[in-house]
Amino acid sequence: MGTLKTTNIQSISGSGTVTLGTSGETFTVPSGVTLANSGTATGFGKIGQVVQTVKTDHASTTSTSYADISGMSVNITPSATSSKILVLANVNTGQTLNYSSAVQLMRDTTALFIGDASSSRTRGSAGGISPKARGSQQRNIHYLDSPSSTSALTYKLQWLVESGSTVYLNRDEGNADAVYSIMCASSITVMEVLA
Repeated sequence: MGTLKTTNIQSISGSGTVTLGTSGETFTVPSGVTLANSGTATGFGKIGQVVQTVKTDHASTTSTSYADISGMSVNITPSATSSKILVLANVNTGQTLNYSSAVQLMRDTTALFIGDASSSRTRGSAGGISPKARGSQQRNIHYLDSPSSTSALTYKLQWLVESGSTVYLNRDEGNADAVYSIMCASSITVMEVLA
């Protein structure tokens, strides 16, 4: 692999496609350099990195205020402040019949993708009332975040449940030793989308 050192490239021209370097080489742009584009740039919007956490065991809470779901967090460090982070979460819960529970997405200490404030109603990213005994619910969260950061970020899930009830992760409320009682898994995945 060769090395090109120069303080100023006036222009690069040619007909059709002009190629700089060969496969496997890396071009480094020093900090403080401004890249100006007077043509059409392609290749952006690609996935830079993917990080996932999967939880297959059980957890539960009776908390009526948001608390972290144990094991449902993931860390990522964006490569540029212009990057976006696509968050995909799949949470399987079960709770007492006719009681509600909710899940919210967090970036560090900031709640993301939650509903508007409305009187005494609970805000969350996903939630609802258990429609039947032994019922379980799958809560899916898809959110494209713009953190404008190159620092390490933690995306995590929190949950709460209506007073007098318990919400369970990856199992139904009854947890009977029977074929109708399903053992589930939950996950949170984050992807850096390059600008």
